[in-house]
Amino acid sequence: MPRTARDVVFVDGVRTPFGKAGPKGLYAQTRADDMVVRAIRELMRRNPSLPPERVDEVAVAATTQTGDQGLTIGRSAAVLAGLPKSVPGFAVDRMCAGAMTAVTTTGAGISFGSYDVAIAGGVEHMGRHPMGEGVDPNPRFLADKLVDPSALVMGSTAENLHDRFPGITKERADAYAVRSQRKVAEAYAAGRIQPDLVPTAVRSAEQGWGLATEDEPPRPGTTMESLAALKTPFRVHGNVTAGNAAGLNDGATACLLAAEDVARELGLAPRMRLVDFAFAGVEPEVMGVGPVPATEKLLARNALTMDDIGLIEINEAFAVQVLAFLEHFKIADDDARVNPWGGAIALGHPLASSGVRLMNQLSRLFEERTDVRFGLTTMCVGMGMGGTVLWENANWEGAK
Repeated sequence: MPRTARDVVFVDGVRTPFGKAGPKGLYAQTRADDMVVRAIRELMRRNPSLPPERVDEVAVAATTQTGDQGLTIGRSAAVLAGLPKSVPGFAVDRMCAGAMTAVTTTGAGISFGSYDVAIAGGVEHMGRHPMGEGVDPNPRFLADKLVDPSALVMGSTAENLHDRFPGITKERADAYAVRSQRKVAEAYAAGRIQPDLVPTAVRSAEQGWGLATEDEPPRPGTTMESLAALKTPFRVHGNVTAGNAAGLNDGATACLLAAEDVARELGLAPRMRLVDFAFAGVEPEVMGVGPVPATEKLLARNALTMDDIGLIEINEAFAVQVLAFLEHFKIADDDARVNPWGGAIALGHPLASSGVRLMNQLSRLFEERTDVRFGLTTMCVGMGMGGTVLWENANWEGAK
């Protein structure tokens, strides 16, 4: 029988604090699957009116699907989290946009009527599973000159983007990074980041058991002078440094999606409504420009312009990637709509988990900014892609 599309809403989202990858990082002795299980359990705890058996699907993304990030992690995390065995799950991989794709895929299923309620998220333990671990790129990529060799090194693709946008200097990228660090520090001081952080058990050989309650990567004392002294590892006399790029991080995210009528039935308060989404491909050697065509496609399909967008959460894989997006759409580097509480340069970017972090922050901003109707979450993706999701504020005052 013909089906009518249903409105899909973002009800709630949580994440573990993000840690630095490596033997001294927060999660050096924590399993990746336990991190995402912690997030799923917190979602259920915070939404007691949702019967666990009403969850129809669990989609969890990981870029490196091996070890404790393997075994069809959506299903294994659902079982470990204590959801009924009747609740299925699956794994997703679209590199950095993994959690974003988990949301758009399950959201589309809800809209179609195949699901009523879904949990979507992502996890990346880059300390246990470095980016590219176990990857065996087909030699034809280079032999047939399908991509430039730099396409396989994310930092090199960022240097390529500087070449394509010569007006984006290292100083401009550093200035953006300093602002991101400052905005995160201000958001923390105002208590804006903490509500969606799940305290997570951690263990180290030196200190034994402890509790992670805040993000490890932020460097609130960052200055232009300190960034100017950093090395440019991807190119001699280049532009990309550890200071104007996201780091290597560990972390997990999860969010609760539902059909709007089902959310109301279950007493779940929507924060925002999923309007549409788009993914687009670009040349892999300049993968950072991916958000541009994805956003253009999305805006055109919905008869909107950037003037209609009141908030933009863009993943800060590299400062140059954000600045290229802003330059293309003629948005000022310090536009108040863009990452008002800072972004991944300060908070960290555990690859496949980051898409839901963007959504968490946008949904919280919507709660404060009832004057804003539309917002975007957007990000670049390795191997030359971009993804953008259009959201409508469920508490928009213009709807009243």
